[in-house]
Amino acid sequence: MQQEITTPSKLLDEQGQLIQRGWARQPYLDCNLENVSFYAIKPLQFLRVKRWDYYSVFTPTTFFSATVAHIGYLGDVFVYVLDFDSKWLHEETLLLPLGGGITLPRNSTEGDVVFDNGKVRIEFRLGEGTRRVVVNWPGWNQGQGVAADFVLRVPAGNESMVTVLPFSKGRFFYTRKMNCLPAEGWLRYGEREVAIEPSQAVGGMDWGRGVWDYKSFWNWASTSAYLPDGRLFGLNLGAGVGDTRYATDNGFWVDGRIHKLDQVDIRYNPSDFMQTWKFVSPDGRLDLDFVPFRERVAKTDMLVLASEVHQMFGRYSGRLVADDGEIITIKDVIGFAEEHRARW
Repeated sequence: MQQEITTPSKLLDEQGQLIQRGWARQPYLDCNLENVSFYAIKPLQFLRVKRWDYYSVFTPTTFFSATVAHIGYLGDVFVYVLDFDSKWLHEETLLLPLGGGITLPRNSTEGDVVFDNGKVRIEFRLGEGTRRVVVNWPGWNQGQGVAADFVLRVPAGNESMVTVLPFSKGRFFYTRKMNCLPAEGWLRYGEREVAIEPSQAVGGMDWGRGVWDYKSFWNWASTSAYLPDGRLFGLNLGAGVGDTRYATDNGFWVDGRIHKLDQVDIRYNPSDFMQTWKFVSPDGRLDLDFVPFRERVAKTDMLVLASEVHQMFGRYSGRLVADDGEIITIKDVIGFAEEHRARW
């Protein structure tokens, strides 16, 4: 069952319960996290509330991503770059006790994110129909440095994949994925400079707020690209998060419009992530192979906090069926798919 949310409301009622559950094409819900209620000792609840803003861009040669996150007892700021031809990848992370220096806006439709500790500066600026990403990290990669300044353009009427699902005992998540955003600007790492041109480069945003179960597992798969006929294409698939009796996180975009999918089976070998992944929907609307060419591994182990991500970059090929029955065929579209296990 795919329960679509179409009317505005608060996210949580006075008892900290979700007012609406399901998926939406736009972020209709006001993220009133001040109403969370899942601990008997309420002053400690802020230590378990998770918030993040993640931006990325695919160019023909490079993938770039920057994230500012606050997971209650820790802040997490990280940037990574992948060169598709050489398979070179580098990532650096700042961990900030109690999230010092991180401020994130209440909703995905308002406010800016600015982190600046004197050594690293990251800005996510919200404009009229735009999202601007600015990064300056001179010490990144042993002083080679990374910097970026690009704008993601949000076409009028562009739809999002918004999901609001419960876990248990007052826990929940509220996420918004924006794909298919033409990007313009530049990226520089070391001596390499990459022109980000809107006719070739496409970006996206992953915005998340909520209270996860302490032990969590999920899969996430995504891409944004141009189809051979010039239309924008995006993909978002997920598993393992929340009560999917209300909705799933599965769908794809064609020229900014979401085509919602129900269940999707994700098959891969957790002993060898480099083997081909398979994505199949039982209703026949999606059948994709994903062939990895590079693995990104990110691990954190701080006793009560642990996280292990295997994010695979590779190429998607296969077919999808749109809402009107059109068959969309893709071949060798670069994207990613991941497994994430966490105690947080």
